[in-house]
Amino acid sequence: MKNRPDAKKRSKSEIVPVQASALSNNLSHLRSKVADYFQSGLEGSANTRRAYAADLRHYRQWCTDHQQLPLPISPEALCAYLAFTAETDKWATIQRRLSAIRKLHHLQNADFPAQDRHVQTVLEGIRRTIGVRQHQAPAFSIDEFRSVIQRLDVNELQQLRDKLVLLLGFTGAFRRSELVALNLEDLTFSAEGAIIRLGKSKTNQYGDHEEKALFCHPDPDLCPIETLRHWMNQRPERGPLLVRLRKGSEPGFVRLTNERLSDKSVARIVKHYLGDDYSAHSLRASFVTIAKLNGADDLEIMQQTKHKTSTMIQRYTRVDKITRYNAGKKLGL
Repeated sequence: MKNRPDAKKRSKSEIVPVQASALSNNLSHLRSKVADYFQSGLEGSANTRRAYAADLRHYRQWCTDHQQLPLPISPEALCAYLAFTAETDKWATIQRRLSAIRKLHHLQNADFPAQDRHVQTVLEGIRRTIGVRQHQAPAFSIDEFRSVIQRLDVNELQQLRDKLVLLLGFTGAFRRSELVALNLEDLTFSAEGAIIRLGKSKTNQYGDHEEKALFCHPDPDLCPIETLRHWMNQRPERGPLLVRLRKGSEPGFVRLTNERLSDKSVARIVKHYLGDDYSAHSLRASFVTIAKLNGADDLEIMQQTKHKTSTMIQRYTRVDKITRYNAGKKLGL
């Protein structure tokens, strides 16, 4: 007999922890705060919630189409859903969808059969059948990047903004979410360049103190600090560092707004200047790859990328060409 979809959704109040609902009267004023902190701890970061939202829509639609109860899902139904996703999705997407469904069950205090032996066997079969290789954003060469940056005119407002996006993203090894979150008050200039204070990030969920360093370059056309100073001459003292532009009343004229640039805009800027093969993540991957090829050690790279382990540096190093980074060149023959 098939399970029917559960039409009734549980409200936030239904998943308040027992400890909060059972607080004595003299602590009742803290009940709401306990519930909020509990909810925040379960849900994770805003980026995680956004990433899981689409996966849960996909999952709920499948449950509706196949008359399955989404909460709690049975081992048999979960196996069927995984087989369904494997027809179109890559392994990394399947893993993310599984995490989203696990989180949904966790939030609703429902059992999740991820460790069921049938589910584990199906997952192993999917891994063996479709493989686990992930698509990675390619890295550009330093010559490609230098050529693009030198062509951009800092006297043109849009080119100045885009040049800053590219230079900061690359030399600071920023994720695009980190890049667009920067504020003018996060910057401190020094004789060597600038220090940028970071707020929360993917690897810094709790807002611990983190900084990145930008350094002066002898060629002003390639210097992130010089470009940054040009841009800050156009901006107020506080607020978002990177902002959107609007078309003015005259043809070809653009004006600044105080609207924070979106992370999707960063991706479009990268593709516009570097080509469709590249993504916003290519800025970060290229930093790691180029620094590694130029002799930087993992700790030096981690100082800028804020990775926690050398394993991640190895994953980020784009050295697919077998002749590019190979000990065969160092045999001394």
